[in-house]
Amino acid sequence: MSPPMNDNARPDDKERDDVLNAVSAKWKRLTRQEISALKSNRDLISLVVDKYGIKSNAAKRDVEALLDGRSLTA
Repeated sequence: MSPPMNDNARPDDKERDDVLNAVSAKWKRLTRQEISALKSNRDLISLVVDKYGIKSNAAKRDVEALLDGRSLTA
């Protein structure tokens, strides 16, 4: 007998969770609260610039490489 399916879990939610976990693993200075509050890739870029003191174009390159076409948009 297979476990019951969770009708409340959408594929988009799982992808977002996967992305947030990858962000957390890469940028350890970001808190769980900051990561959970992200609404867009641009938000993440700004946060990385603020926390790590790197230039925006370097943060954008790093974010795009990590996300690999995925988006933080909920």
